Amino acid sequence: MQGQAGTLFTPAQFDTMLTQYMPQAMYSGMQQLITTANPMQGYFAPGAVVPADVLRATALTSQQQAILNTLSAKVMPTVMGMSAAPFGAPGMTVGQLFNSGAFSADQARLLNNLLMQGFLGAQSGNLALVPAYKPKNETLYTNKFSLDLSAKATQDVTVHAKLDMYKAFGSQTDQTTMGNYFADRVGVFDGTLSHVPSDSLLNVDRAFATWSNILDQPLWFSVGRRPSTNGAPSNLRLNNERPGNGGTPALLVDYAFDGMTVGYAPDIDALPGAYAKVCYGRGFDSGIETPTNSLNDTDMLGIAVIPVDTDPLRVWMQWNRGMNIFDFPAMNNTMFGNTAPAVSLGSIDWYGLGAMSTLKKVGPGNLNFFTDFGLSVAHPGGNVSNNAGFQGLLSGEFFAQDRDRYDRVGWAAYVGVRYDLPSKTKIGFEYNHGSRNWITFAPAADDMWTSKVGTRGNVYEPYIIQELDLKPISSYFAKAFFKLGYQYYDFEFTGSNNWVGAPKRISDIKSTDLFMLAPMSKAHDIYGTFEVKF
Repeated sequence: MQGQAGTLFTPAQFDTMLTQYMPQAMYSGMQQLITTANPMQGYFAPGAVVPADVLRATALTSQQQAILNTLSAKVMPTVMGMSAAPFGAPGMTVGQLFNSGAFSADQARLLNNLLMQGFLGAQSGNLALVPAYKPKNETLYTNKFSLDLSAKATQDVTVHAKLDMYKAFGSQTDQTTMGNYFADRVGVFDGTLSHVPSDSLLNVDRAFATWSNILDQPLWFSVGRRPSTNGAPSNLRLNNERPGNGGTPALLVDYAFDGMTVGYAPDIDALPGAYAKVCYGRGFDSGIETPTNSLNDTDMLGIAVIPVDTDPLRVWMQWNRGMNIFDFPAMNNTMFGNTAPAVSLGSIDWYGLGAMSTLKKVGPGNLNFFTDFGLSVAHPGGNVSNNAGFQGLLSGEFFAQDRDRYDRVGWAAYVGVRYDLPSKTKIGFEYNHGSRNWITFAPAADDMWTSKVGTRGNVYEPYIIQELDLKPISSYFAKAFFKLGYQYYDFEFTGSNNWVGAPKRISDIKSTDLFMLAPMSKAHDIYGTFEVKF
């Protein structure tokens, strides 16, 4: 098992750790402290007093104490049934020895402290202490190709498809941009395929059919792989046209979903362009239920109300609910090896409210601006992920299970502005902030380090777009432009874009804290693109 550092344990290996290795390690450590000559042995003699400064000097960190609580629930019952003969009366178990009053509360506390320091302390030899460092890729070149296809199949029925290829120069894998820093960038999975650099295969990003004017009413039904990526207001930074009524707010959802939608667009004079829709998507299909497979499907339900959708103003309101959220998506060749969902951790509700507007002739150009607000409410269930060290839905730390089942509420704000000059120069700036427990569903965002809207902290991004003053030929919307931008991430808490485990303030991290992903405090990305839309 030690030879598999960095990979997830199999269920059999994890069971071996809990039932054999850890109980024996704790038992042996207890025996050594009590019976072997060492500076602390005298404190375990009958009636010995443990000085307060000794307790302070050996005190546990908050995570070590939480790990001790987890071990006390999962490992210590086995230890308590072992023989106390090596350090107690013959015939007694360890549990009977402690219940006999042979040790005072301070002696038991010191013993626990020393056991944990010997097991997971800085000098234990059991921790891989990683010095702080600055990961970087000084020159990363990528190539992205997208092909949009639309056809009117019959009266009122249209079909849309979008094929994508996204790769790094000189590579046919995702390893150029993957790392052990953020959950949405450890490997490629169904919702991010073709949205993060991987290989040169042309994958189906979208493929859906829409039936409109049902019963001669402004009612439509659509099914397939949804247009649930690059939604408003990200179209400003991406220099895209506004998304139609199939789009989703980028602050809440940027994920390649398979699902369906029912929408209604009434003609209301006071609410021009108004429409509403109910959306359903499947994020994971658990397959055939068997005695060894009791996983539930991961589904999402959403309701969107857009009361105004015009050129000068667009307003949106959204509610989503993710059900039976899995612990790990199905991925291959990740930083943790091959992964797959193993347990359903709970559900999450999202609420969003935003608006974007265009003011024409503000000085020599047009002013575009937006504001968006999101709220996430995570509802942890009774399950935790063994593969993630007993962490649950935004709860617990590695091997430190949180047994308090309460909702975790997070929030995020996202604002931006873009000024369009007559020279076809577009100057923009965006800022977003996420709170400690903020979690979004936007791993498909085209940000190299991690999806910026899922940051627990602050992100600042200025950019400039220069369109070439050339006549469109292939289509009315054809254009070519250069873009230069800079992203600065200032992380305040760990776990951005990670729904497994509780966030921890970056400044509170201790050298002995255990993490599945390396915590990052700040990140920079300078990017430049040449893009042609045809």
